[in-house]
Amino acid sequence: MSGRGAGVTTSNDDAAREFPTEFVATSLTGSIAVRTTEQGLPLGIKVDQDQLRRDPATLAAEILRLCKQSANRAGLARRAQLREAGFTSEMLAMTGLPTEEEVARQEIIDEQEYETEPQSWLRSV
Repeated sequence: MSGRGAGVTTSNDDAAREFPTEFVATSLTGSIAVRTTEQGLPLGIKVDQDQLRRDPATLAAEILRLCKQSANRAGLARRAQLREAGFTSEMLAMTGLPTEEEVARQEIIDEQEYETEPQSWLRSV
């Protein structure tokens, strides 16, 4: 996972043996962050003030994209957990959980499809 958006949090400090209960994904600039369940349902959203000037539909699409990204990364983490628990490749394929290649491909497509760069380099004073 890349450093710009990969993150997991857990429900307690004894989480080394437990699967995370919350996952985090952030925008390229770090100005939008979502905290989600394993399925990508938002638990919390952080949006920097300057992002609130964006078109509402564009902002909503970016938040939804980040929720999906978080769910994909959670699925990847769940797949790794099951692999460590002894699941065979065939069993993992039947789960429908994404592979590393699928997650990476989707993130590249999403970054190209969605405008993740600032809309302007000018700042209001």
